[in-house]
Amino acid sequence: MPHDGRARAGVTQLRASEVGAADTGSPSPVPEAAVSAWALTFAGAALAAVYARGAGNEELRLVETAGYATFQLPERLPLSGGSPAAHAFRTGRPLWLNPAALASYSEGGTTPPRAEASLGALPLGTEGRRLGCLVVMGGSADGFEAEQRRFLERYAEAIADMLEAGTGRPAPPSLLGPALRSLRVGSFVLVPDTGLIEADGTLLELVGITPEDFDGKADTLLAHALPEDMHALMAVLEPSTQTFGRRELEFRVRRPTGEMRWLSLSCRVVAGADDRPKQVLGVVTATSVQRWGADDVSRIQWLTAALDDAESVHDVSRVMVTALREPLVADRVALAELRDDRLVITVVDPPQPAAWPEMWRSEWPDVPISALPTIQMALRDGRMDLWPAGTALEPGLAGIGTGGLAVLPLPAKGRLAGVCLVGWDQPHEFVPEERFLLTATAALVGQALKRAHAHDAEQELATMLQRSLLPRRLPELPGGTAVARYLPARRGLQVGGDWYDVIALSEDRMALVIGDVQGHSAGAATIMGQMRTAVRAYAVEGHPPDVVVSRANRLLVGMETDLFATCCYAELDMEEGNALFVRAGHLSPLVRHPDGSTEEVQVEGGLPLGILAEAEFPMTAVALAPGTVLVLLTDGLVEAADLPLDEGMQRTCAALAAADPANPGRMADELLGDIGRREDDVALLLLRYDGMKTRPIRAGWAVWRLPDAVMHARRFTARTLRRWKVEEAADAVLLVVSELVTNALVHTQGPVRVDLVLRGDRVRIRVSDSSPRAPAKPVIVDWEATGGRGLLLVEAMSESFGSVPVAGGKQVWSEIVVPRRDPEPADSGSRTARTERGGLL
Repeated sequence: MPHDGRARAGVTQLRASEVGAADTGSPSPVPEAAVSAWALTFAGAALAAVYARGAGNEELRLVETAGYATFQLPERLPLSGGSPAAHAFRTGRPLWLNPAALASYSEGGTTPPRAEASLGALPLGTEGRRLGCLVVMGGSADGFEAEQRRFLERYAEAIADMLEAGTGRPAPPSLLGPALRSLRVGSFVLVPDTGLIEADGTLLELVGITPEDFDGKADTLLAHALPEDMHALMAVLEPSTQTFGRRELEFRVRRPTGEMRWLSLSCRVVAGADDRPKQVLGVVTATSVQRWGADDVSRIQWLTAALDDAESVHDVSRVMVTALREPLVADRVALAELRDDRLVITVVDPPQPAAWPEMWRSEWPDVPISALPTIQMALRDGRMDLWPAGTALEPGLAGIGTGGLAVLPLPAKGRLAGVCLVGWDQPHEFVPEERFLLTATAALVGQALKRAHAHDAEQELATMLQRSLLPRRLPELPGGTAVARYLPARRGLQVGGDWYDVIALSEDRMALVIGDVQGHSAGAATIMGQMRTAVRAYAVEGHPPDVVVSRANRLLVGMETDLFATCCYAELDMEEGNALFVRAGHLSPLVRHPDGSTEEVQVEGGLPLGILAEAEFPMTAVALAPGTVLVLLTDGLVEAADLPLDEGMQRTCAALAAADPANPGRMADELLGDIGRREDDVALLLLRYDGMKTRPIRAGWAVWRLPDAVMHARRFTARTLRRWKVEEAADAVLLVVSELVTNALVHTQGPVRVDLVLRGDRVRIRVSDSSPRAPAKPVIVDWEATGGRGLLLVEAMSESFGSVPVAGGKQVWSEIVVPRRDPEPADSGSRTARTERGGLL
């Protein structure tokens, strides 16, 4: 649309005082009056005025104006007069007048009159009610273009809605600005020579920039555009001398949330005095419908790429909602998988139950197909069904799309993977562009949904396998707290070879073990399970750490597998605070001292398990002070493609030093941190050593194989109980010692030993012998039996009783609770004497 020099000068004058503000750094908020002026100037209007019906219904009263102050309109216009505003009000139809037609009206124009001014009068009304009139003055001799007229008609509808909402109340202080905001139209003024741009808040919100983060530069806005659209945007925003007039463009932006949004840009270039581009005035809106054209190839490419990255059913659902709901301005989108004769809902948007029919609120996430005949028919035919506004649907679908409903079967390899529902509340017309988009999206999503469902099933199986191979819970430790964390790899099969275990060797000795089997497969998980079981079995037998690891190594070599494993084994004496470490090709453990300093424990290493059967695994002794934190970890935490091992260990040491040891669980979580898309699984085992609050008292006796050996064992036991001042338990303890020592002497060969331990109010008796066979209790003991009653007596007298294998034999143990001694009252003797004297009387 051509513009004369005066119009160009007017625009320049409007912005001359404001462009320079952008040079001062962060721009100040754009005034609402300026925003309205931008949009009006873009629409070809130099002045806009709102006339509202007067109190007596005999005149139109001017309530608000925006634009150039050099134009003035009458304050009042009689409804019976011949002004364009009164004519539009009476007829209820817009009136568009070029300069020649405007000259025929004797009233209602600007003061002073302008020979080249055009005018538009748009009635303001809703549902038959006439509320006023919007008058716009243009500076072009050609009048308003069709695109400008459509924009101004939408603007008038928004103003009418605000007038209707304010009926019966005092007139609002402003109508033009809020009405423009309600249209979600962003506006801007760009100075091509400087690259500075003034944008209103609506435009910043559409792009996804907060006012605080906007620096007034066009490059800041362009940084959010997709690279494929950058060339077309630059052609619009950097105009040449031949590009005056209107320009239109659709482009995409990536918002900070990752969401892609389509925007529509309309702008025109304003020339300066030298006929060079001086300013670019434009408006930006979110596209309501995706138009199918050459640019839509990139949309399908985006959808294909997004679905390719989507691994789970949830990911596929999220991509589909992004691709359909906002571009189609839909009110509801639902995706459901087809499983046998039922629909399993995977995602609904919006997620609030109140936005969906009552049946969907109660039946989520499982709906029978028979209850939804409309969906059943679409699935049977295998084609998309589009239901217009007013269609009577079954109760299960009523309310999803009262203005229109799209039912999309999702095909996948000759079968149907599910169905997608897209609903509108307001009457909606399905244009061909939408049909193409829905059809293409359904085909792509169906394939992705089938693939994602298989992926989820595989990951669920892998997770169950992994959980079955790792400890369900860790034992409670005397004098310490242990926590563990395991995170599967996020690529490929989420089952790996990392494992850990905490093994109770005795009441005050524990073993910590962590390992990593090569690879991420079901085979690696199987080997991991076998190694964990083997290490636990060897440890419970009572072997020292080097023997435990050596035997596990021989076992793995004997399996003749191509996989190897690494391992770090630590045996802790919780009473003394001593630890013995063995390392087989694994990372060194980390330790945090009570003063907060951290370091790697220098443990002498050996070969990984499964390499050489005769490999040696030396032990390293380390003393632990109360308050020490010990960390065993696998390489998935400290090593990645972009993270060298040394740097990863340093980061973990720093995180360990900064963490609060008061909460070991939170400490472990802080060590894991946010490690993003893991290439390897991660295992972490953390122990905080507190020291034992009650230190046990010990005594031992080697039993001689003599005829009176049991007598000597009883005498040793009696002396020990007197020294410990727990004679109250002597009868039960002596009985248990007699029975267990007798059984060991009669039924085994080799040395026999008695060990007594007093911890708190419990006495633990342990009798060790050289036979690996556990004592067997008789099933039936009758009057004629000559033996078998001893173990029954021991079990009856003991609080707890059992047998554990140890290196070179077994150990039978029993635990006796020491009865509590009640103190005698100091005056009990005098009370007794008085009672006796009273009795004699």
